This record gives sequence, structure tokens and C-alpha cells, in this order.
Amino acid sequence: MEKIVFITGATSGFGEACAIRFAEAGYDTIITGRRKDRLEKLQQTIEEKFDVNVLPLAFDVSNRQETFKSINEIPENWRHIHILINNAGLALGRDFFDEADIDEWDTMLDTNVKGLLYVSKAILPFMIAQGKGHIINLGSVAAKEVYERGNVYCASKFAVEAISRSMRIDLLRHHIKVTAIHPGAAETEFSLVRFKGDAAQAESVYQGFKPLTANDVAEVIYYCTTVPDHVCINDLVICPAQQASAIYFHKE
Repeated sequence: MEKIVFITGATSGFGEACAIRFAEAGYDTIITGRRKDRLEKLQQTIEEKFDVNVLPLAFDVSNRQETFKSINEIPENWRHIHILINNAGLALGRDFFDEADIDEWDTMLDTNVKGLLYVSKAILPFMIAQGKGHIINLGSVAAKEVYERGNVYCASKFAVEAISRSMRIDLLRHHIKVTAIHPGAAETEFSLVRFKGDAAQAESVYQGFKPLTANDVAEVIYYCTTVPDHVCINDLVICPAQQASAIYFHKE
């Protein structure tokens, strides 16, 4: 039986890097995201470079009906999913609580929290039927420490931390592992999205130190799936060497 990984938010950043890393390791890959053109381009890249199959699914994880419909319609031969990587997420704005945009709060909670819940709930029947599986939830150092003007983004990642802990307990009886990965500063589209396309402001976040790359994080995620079956890495924080926590950096 072929190994299958299901990755949300695969159109850029950690998700795209994970798709390439797992394909390199021989996994058939289900890639999801809202941007169909990017999914198709990634599918072409992977299938040309690696001897694996790719199934692209274009849907928005924050849309409950869309998510369940897309996953429930997965062909039978793609349902033996070994690994689920709940990567889809975003930060919007960096505002004081009293000045923040409520629509942005809703988008972050709908994507970072509800999206993770919807996808996990839809995929779990496949894993339960096969008696094993591994769920990787992408959190953040913002799940460990609240910082100024982080408010609801931090709250959404604290929720991912709590959900991961609770899933790990509830899914023990099904032999399903749950790993939470919490990256620190990583140079992807993350800051560009957060600052609404302001490239100069996004770049300033990473000045004075060497941030993580998407490939760094994908490599760590892949490693967590390679430990023996009786071992589970429950919770892992990965930061650049010049970052000690969500707020402490040494910049040169």
C-alpha cells in the first residue's frame, strides 16, 4: 500500500515545502488550498520530479460545507491517509486589541481553529478505519506566549495547542498520534499576508537575524513522522538560533 499524506494550505510556505519533502520521501500527496492554479502548478512540479501521485483539492478549510464535501468525495484509493498536516492558517494585522478589525479576528479564528477542526473531523474516519494515523497540527511560538498586538492571533494558536492536547488524549484508543509543531520566525508569505501586502514592513520583521525557512520547518515535520511506531513527539518548538521565545531576539 502506498503512503499517503494530506496537507492543508499547500499553495505556499510550510505546506508547499511539506508537499515537496514528503513527495521526495515517496509519499503520494493530497494537496489542498484555495488557489487552484497554485495547486495545479505544485502538482505538475511534484509529479515531474518525483515518482509519486498528487491529488489537488481546491477548497477553503474555513468553509465547513465545502471542507466536508471535498473530503467525503475523495476517491476510495486515496482514503488510506497515513499523515494529516493541518497547516492552513494566517495572521491578519498587528493592532492593539481596541483598534483591531473584527473581520480579521473572524478570518483568523475561522481558518486557524475551525478549519483545523473541520479537516481533522472529516479525515479521522479514514484513519480510524485503518487503526492508525498521525496528525500534525501547526501552531506557533504565539501558542506559548502572548505578545503585544498579537491578541486574537495568539488566541487562535493557543487554541491549536489545547486542541492538540485534547486530540492526543481522545485518539489514544485509535492508535492515532498527534504532534503539535510550533515554529518561531520563519520567512514565508506569513508576514506579507499579515501586513496586507506591504513588502517593506514584512521584510523588516526579519532584519538583523537569520529566520527559519519553510524547508527548515518541513524537515522537522518530516522527522517527527519517521520515529518508531511506539514513539510520538507530542510537542515541538522550533526557532531560529537568534530567537529564544515569541518576543526575545538577538538582532545584529
